[in-house]
Amino acid sequence: MSRYASVYPLVTARALAREFTYEVPDEVGPGAVVEVRFGNARRRGVVTEVDVAPPAGIETAAVERVVEELPPALVALALWVADYYGSTPGRALALVAPVQRKPRGARPPPAERDSLPGEPEPAALSNSQRAALERIVERLDAGESANFLLYGATGSGKTEVYLQACAAALERGRGAIVLVPEIVLTPQALGRFRARFGERIAVLHSALTEAERRDERARIARGEAPIVVGARSAVFAAVPRLGVICVDEEHDASYKQESDPRYDARTVAAKRAALEGAVAVFGSATPRPETWGSLERLELGGRLAGPLPPVRVVDLRREAGYPLSAPLLAELGAIAEGGGKAILLLNRRGVAPALHCRACGTTLRCENCDVALVLHADHSMRCHHCGHTEPEPDTCPVCRSTELARLGAGTQRLERELEAKLPELERIRLDADTAERPGALAAALTRFAAADRVVLVGTQMVSKGHHFPGVALAAVVDADTGLGMPDFRAEERTFQLLTQLAGRSGRDAPGRVLVQTFQPDSRAIELAARHDVPRFLAGELDRRRELGYPPFSHLVRIVVSGPEPDTPLQALTELKSGLPGDLLGPAPLLRLRGKFRAQLVAKTDQPRRVATQAGRLLSAAAPAMRRAGLSVVVDVDPQGF
Repeated sequence: MSRYASVYPLVTARALAREFTYEVPDEVGPGAVVEVRFGNARRRGVVTEVDVAPPAGIETAAVERVVEELPPALVALALWVADYYGSTPGRALALVAPVQRKPRGARPPPAERDSLPGEPEPAALSNSQRAALERIVERLDAGESANFLLYGATGSGKTEVYLQACAAALERGRGAIVLVPEIVLTPQALGRFRARFGERIAVLHSALTEAERRDERARIARGEAPIVVGARSAVFAAVPRLGVICVDEEHDASYKQESDPRYDARTVAAKRAALEGAVAVFGSATPRPETWGSLERLELGGRLAGPLPPVRVVDLRREAGYPLSAPLLAELGAIAEGGGKAILLLNRRGVAPALHCRACGTTLRCENCDVALVLHADHSMRCHHCGHTEPEPDTCPVCRSTELARLGAGTQRLERELEAKLPELERIRLDADTAERPGALAAALTRFAAADRVVLVGTQMVSKGHHFPGVALAAVVDADTGLGMPDFRAEERTFQLLTQLAGRSGRDAPGRVLVQTFQPDSRAIELAARHDVPRFLAGELDRRRELGYPPFSHLVRIVVSGPEPDTPLQALTELKSGLPGDLLGPAPLLRLRGKFRAQLVAKTDQPRRVATQAGRLLSAAAPAMRRAGLSVVVDVDPQGF
């Protein structure tokens, strides 16, 4: 007797976002990844239900082979992701059922190549660390899911709590996932976990080759690596008997995926913990208002090794030098003379963020996007959105004037200024331009750890999670780069960036922090200089309560892009009539990658309902939108506008 199953083909088209019925062998159950004939091609699909009735009047095909088996909890998680984020099941299931590549030859595992040296286990935990660990283990032993906020200043010992929680999970025959927000943070995290757990560690992130990812997933599935360390996609790792999920630097916006499905790994971690009876621990020295107000708090207090360093705010309105003011040069000169390390944060790449004509007022812009081109050290002008590149001009393309001015500064210009004014200091730059090659991050951080009289120059990468001995100075070159952004999180992001960078200094000796700004009276800068996290978050929650922003509501953003300026607005106007809730827009956005864009924003306490309905309407409209050349993004809880 034939047996039938519902299968979601792993295709991206919204018009095909539904289950199809196939004949399956007796041994196939929910979670099986199968190869099926779909149209004129072979596709992979995931079985979601078995023993279903075949559709009347249709000849049902049989699956061609079974590729692998997925844990049922991961299938349920993927279907929830598709529903909550207004995506398609095919796209979401592809996150937990990636294509299986052929095994590669014997090579060192990526964790061995990319990790920095670890640190020895402390002789004893602090009282606050012990209390936090006992609370986590209590819920782990009860077999009940739980979400905790692990809050403590930089250097208060959060990583040791993660390590001990993972060890407790292993002792109970369960696995663990440790998430870090950016690949740049994995070398140190890997070193610490490898020092404690050896070869039982796997690493997953997008900088690995396809073959490396395949090998790591195979080790995880076989149970050889019950602890997985990685960036946001590691939340979908098929760890058997998952017990603990640690989300380090939980405040970081990098946990939000910027392609469909636009999941937030923090939200997914909480959902996965609920599905598998695991404990999720969200750690940060600067938590999000959403987390601060909703989770049980495990507080570690201040630094284990001493007080946080004093912060000096430099008012750039009274300084002639930029990007290096006289006070900053003096601090760097002291390092050049007496030794030590410095970290300089400038959250912009390149030499200058814009090239401006003094004669006619033209700012050179990308031909595909409504944004300024950024000047780089190789005399190229680059768009950091679409990748368009053109040579730096000698004259203005509009009026032919030679009076072209470089506005602002980026990391490459800062590196040049340091070379000119303090040549005795070694310079290491860490940004998206220097971190592209595999192993480059670990090499740069190893070099910085071993050197003296050295400056680490970089974007926000340098502010996150690093612990290096001998850092005498941490400086923010321009604290105002994020304050002017049209985003209700602008002050929160600035406060987090400054507070996190301050935590890189003085961990093992007296340190100093210097913040350069044109807005010294800004609330975010003033409270970051005092390391006053509770007061900042209390004020931020009051402001958001009045405005109805998260965590007091959810935002759902729908963006339509197309070749003509009016069609995205028309499509969103039609979509708006079918959606529930408080809807803002539609409104036009800046053109990007040659496409005209518009957005519709919903404020709601039922984001899943809005996103699911949007997904249904967009699936029905998909053929017409495709003919008009329109593409659409549904973004639940967006992290930027």
